[in-house]
Amino acid sequence: MTMIGDIVKLPAPVEGAAPARPQVSVADVGDYVALLKPRVMSLVVFTGLVGMVAAPGAIHPVLAFTALLCIAVGAGASGALNMWYDADIDALMSRTSGRPIPRRRITPGEAFGFGITLSGFSVVVLGLMVSWLAAALLAFTIFFYVVVYTMWLKRWTPQNIVIGGAAGAFPPVIGWAAVTGSVSIEPLLMFLIIFVWTPPHFWALALLRSDDYARAGVPMLPVVKGAAATRRQIFAYSVLLLPVGASPWFLGYAGLVYGVTSLVAGALMVAFAWRVLTSTEGARAVSAARQMFAYSIAYLFGLFAVLLIESVVGRLVAGTLAG
Repeated sequence: MTMIGDIVKLPAPVEGAAPARPQVSVADVGDYVALLKPRVMSLVVFTGLVGMVAAPGAIHPVLAFTALLCIAVGAGASGALNMWYDADIDALMSRTSGRPIPRRRITPGEAFGFGITLSGFSVVVLGLMVSWLAAALLAFTIFFYVVVYTMWLKRWTPQNIVIGGAAGAFPPVIGWAAVTGSVSIEPLLMFLIIFVWTPPHFWALALLRSDDYARAGVPMLPVVKGAAATRRQIFAYSVLLLPVGASPWFLGYAGLVYGVTSLVAGALMVAFAWRVLTSTEGARAVSAARQMFAYSIAYLFGLFAVLLIESVVGRLVAGTLAG
């Protein structure tokens, strides 16, 4: 494993040559926003919000906003540190070559400093103002994504996204802990849904970008095991996701609307995965993987949106009855 101190290796000076000029950042605000991976951040913030709203008890609106801000900043910090460490492989992949560091808009050192600063800010502020348990969970999430997934699993095993997906599953648990100061079965079920959802979601993208990963030497499942094995894994995880997605309803933690939504959405997820499994060549295979990837995003947003709506409606009804 590459150590942090070995990331930037300067060439030995050539005798008689002019001193090399240090790389100078020409970054603007948009480049720093790109470091935060805003699309990923939006999902993190949304699932964290659902965890907060679904939690029993109340939290002051200012503290709720602070908690969400810290979750967002922590997610952005993870993205920045991921781009800092992965700058070498990002430059080799068409999907990521436009990121700020490969384009030389931001220096690796600046990205590292930016990520570390945001990490410390998000954890300390969350702990001081809201909950030290939530802060500890956020700190662990950042550590897990940057060190365990990015620095270790991603370049070591084709199961990288299976294990590493835990990092993206923590936000609803953090949101719940911010309100209650504890963790219980409900947020753990939300965690499990995201954890099982991540492999079929990401492997659909990996099927589309397998040449990129092969060029960069990243052992993603399609590169190591082949497209056929990846399709089988996508289908298996999608089948598993059907009962897992409905588990909050099965166990009595969600209402009928969520139960019906989760079963229908889960069945559609399996249908899309079946199309991926049976579409093995040409444009049809590409189309199936692309549709699977797009639908998987809608699936997760849909499930958590219904959880959010049910929680809000339940609070309103309880408040009306209490009044």
